[in-house]
Amino acid sequence: MPDSIVIIPTYNEKENIERMIRKVFSLPHDFHLLIVDDGSPDGTANIVKNLRQEYPEKLFIEERAGKQGLGTAYIHGFKWSIQRKYDYIFEMDADFSHNPEDLIKLRNACVGGADVAVGSRYIKGVNVVNWPMSRVLMSYFASVYVRFITGINVQDSTAGFVCYKSRVFDVLNLDKIKFVGYAFQIEMKYTAIKHGFTLVEVPIIFTDRTEGTSKMSTGIFREAFIGVIQMKINSIFRKYPEG
Repeated sequence: MPDSIVIIPTYNEKENIERMIRKVFSLPHDFHLLIVDDGSPDGTANIVKNLRQEYPEKLFIEERAGKQGLGTAYIHGFKWSIQRKYDYIFEMDADFSHNPEDLIKLRNACVGGADVAVGSRYIKGVNVVNWPMSRVLMSYFASVYVRFITGINVQDSTAGFVCYKSRVFDVLNLDKIKFVGYAFQIEMKYTAIKHGFTLVEVPIIFTDRTEGTSKMSTGIFREAFIGVIQMKINSIFRKYPEG
């Protein structure tokens, strides 16, 4: 059985999803794909289900009722993947802002010793294409803010392109991960580091979507801003067993 599963949460991604699925399956490593769709009214799930006839052994879909948040979609996917005993579990967006070819680089980093490999926009300068400067600055300084509050040395703490060794989830209690939006990515990295896992940042180039609509909102940023402080305070009273 292949050792790697890529989890892609979707909501209204009909313009991107078929192209993304075919691209992942064209890579030189044999990746499986799990789509977690939150009731997309545009028919995203139907596109995936039709493609399952072509890729019945490697393409899977979990459908949920309504938008329940990015974090809960990933946790649903993590638990699904753990039950099926994959060794390497990935997060990736559906919109090609993450280059699927970089999945190989992230997997190699974990094979080479990292417990968590992060596709980082900021580990070598600012590698972002097609974002307005206001968005670049907001994202970059969000990571500066996270480093200042939490003390973790991660240049791109809000990154959503990540590979986890499955053993990380043997130690992390996924039911204690509280955030559902932007802050979910920060909480996952922070918690992994607090448990003593090795996190490595792998430089990538992030390209803003050209098809479909961004899900970013001011509410998501607000959750992250306040959530980081809450997370730091809560961690003072919590024990983190070594991984």
